[in-house]
Amino acid sequence: MNKTTKLAILATAIATLGGAAYAAKSSENDALAINQAKIPIAQAISIAEKQHNGKASQAEFEHTKQGAIYEVEVVAGAQVFDVKVDADKGTILSSAEDKADRHEGRDEDHDEKD
Repeated sequence: MNKTTKLAILATAIATLGGAAYAAKSSENDALAINQAKIPIAQAISIAEKQHNGKASQAEFEHTKQGAIYEVEVVAGAQVFDVKVDADKGTILSSAEDKADRHEGRDEDHDEKD
């Protein structure tokens, strides 16, 4: 192998290992970062449920470039909404109907033979 090829392989290996280490560290930090959130997840769920007069089907904490947020999926009647709640202020950052989840849930639960 020539020197350029060896350097390219070494650089690729370092980039791959560094990226994997960063990803592992990032997910660990996200899990622990919820302790620094000013708003508990239960309160974020309540805020999201009130927004659409529905029930939360799932919720998760994420640390994004914009800060800490909760992503809450709310089911209201036949509609599913993805609601993002600021983990420090408790304000709704965004809320949008998730038509893909609504259709997926109906198809998965419906068995034509029944």
